[in-house]
Amino acid sequence: MTESSQHTSKPQVEVEASGGDDNKSARRGAIFIGVVLVGYIVYLVVTGQMGQFWAAMSSVQASWLFVACLCMFMYLFFGIVAYAIAVWLDPNSPVGIRDLISVEASGIFFGNLTPMMMGSTPAQIYRLTKAGQNVGEAGATQFTRFIVYQFGLVAWGAILLLARMPFFAERYGDMTLLCVFSFGGHCCILLGIFAVALMPKTVTRVAHCIINWLERIGVSATKIEGWRTFVDGEIYSFSEKFKLSAGHFSSMLLTVFITMLQLAFFYLVPYFLMLAFGHHEVDFFSVMAASAFVQLLSSAVPLPGGTGGAEGGFALFLGHFFGSASTAGYLLWRLITFIAPTILAAPLLGLKSAHNESIHARWDRVMRKIGREPQTPSAPTKPHPTNAVTVDPRKHAQKASGTAKPAHKAYVRQTGDGIRVSPSALNKKKHPKSR
Repeated sequence: MTESSQHTSKPQVEVEASGGDDNKSARRGAIFIGVVLVGYIVYLVVTGQMGQFWAAMSSVQASWLFVACLCMFMYLFFGIVAYAIAVWLDPNSPVGIRDLISVEASGIFFGNLTPMMMGSTPAQIYRLTKAGQNVGEAGATQFTRFIVYQFGLVAWGAILLLARMPFFAERYGDMTLLCVFSFGGHCCILLGIFAVALMPKTVTRVAHCIINWLERIGVSATKIEGWRTFVDGEIYSFSEKFKLSAGHFSSMLLTVFITMLQLAFFYLVPYFLMLAFGHHEVDFFSVMAASAFVQLLSSAVPLPGGTGGAEGGFALFLGHFFGSASTAGYLLWRLITFIAPTILAAPLLGLKSAHNESIHARWDRVMRKIGREPQTPSAPTKPHPTNAVTVDPRKHAQKASGTAKPAHKAYVRQTGDGIRVSPSALNKKKHPKSR
């Protein structure tokens, strides 16, 4: 067995911390959200609604409130499970369960405190690299997960729009068009990611055309060079990783199912809050649709936590379900789905797995204990060759940045300990077939 397959130690990848700008943006987001929350409380006092708020809170049934909190916990739990499936596909992955909890916590914390959740993806990629993945693999793992999550959002949005759009259109008129536009935006994002994954050659050509145009209008050479290097390396790397994941059809289908279940738990939080306030006559499917509309609306607002969109969407689509308890319902909903997860995620950011055994190996051991044969991935990843030749990364970067069209077959692969070249691929290049 090779050293890479045993994972005697977690390889550390030297990457620049995503902390700088993201940490500043997160701090600004936390301050902004705190100010908004204080302002909302002041608004309740000034308008005389504080008494109504406390009256509603005094009638809350604790059992249904606990179920609402449990739904949010299941949403977070299934998010970790979805990551675990992606990591399980690689038998040699150094990422453990505690690492994945930290990855999910990073996405929640930095996503909730940055506009339109822009800090989520860089923070999660950085955390995966600290767990032992190289930058390319971490980025591909994260973006594959992002694709599945976006697909879940679009699928639920389509189902709920078709099922309950007439009801909301009759009640709110043209305001529901905002949700349709936001749904269209998520569809465009999903199509764009699929284009990168399935048509990397075309996307690379288009990207180079845009970069060349930016160079002609005077953008700095340093930025142009960095963009070209990124396009030449990362697009094909992401495409290959996505195709590898898609090749495990059963695992990908399971991830989609888990993501759909994850979002269902999130959409059911307002329903159980309504039951906590004694509103047992509401239709849970209509509440799920309203909750999805609120998420679509808040995701289009470029403020931390979707501030403004969340409040307006809740008042518009969910307020009438709560009736006189709408103010208390909003604060509890915001506390359970946003404020509490953000606070609880903070101490989990630095969580690390103490062992070096892969999730795949641990799963195989459990299968053997219960008397079942270990399951092998349908297209397992090949271990790195033990006789690989190391190449200077700087020379490779210069070569990659100077060529617009990368080779379709990757002879060079960046790993945790440097850039490696396949010896068999080199021999084929040195001895071309005679014509």
